[in-house]
Amino acid sequence: MAQKVFPGRYTADPGRESVTVFLIGMRANRWWKAGTVGRVASAMPRMLQHLAADPAAGMLGYEQWFGRTTILLSYWESPEHLRRFAADRESPHLEPWRRFMKELSGTGDVGVWHETYQVPAAGIEVVYNGMREFGLAKATAHVPVGAGTNTAKQRMGRAAGRGAGGA
Repeated sequence: MAQKVFPGRYTADPGRESVTVFLIGMRANRWWKAGTVGRVASAMPRMLQHLAADPAAGMLGYEQWFGRTTILLSYWESPEHLRRFAADRESPHLEPWRRFMKELSGTGDVGVWHETYQVPAAGIEVVYNGMREFGLAKATAHVPVGAGTNTAKQRMGRAAGRGAGGA
């Protein structure tokens, strides 16, 4: 399905003091073991469906790329929301993680990784030009670049919730 492209320059307004950025992925180290790779990869859609159905879980949005190394970039309300989801016995995360650790950890067939960053809103600078809603702007607020957000320096230093129109 085609998505609307927004001509011109846009930025994101997170509307909060900080954003937790979570990168997670896997790498098919032995691509010829397609069944094993597929079993590991199949856990993520269930997790994303669960999170989309429960906004209180704290995931704001995500983007995903596929290849030999897959990457899921997600935005969260806080590190606590992310940790709560990961440890929740009712969520679709613990069982696949435990299965991976029991059956595949140390085999070298599939690698998994993640990185977590808590970023203060004043330390965020984003711009989108001629793009569909994407990334942080898609996860929070997609706003036109305007007075007070014309330069990277202005966008980087603004306080949470100031928007594209300035203070």
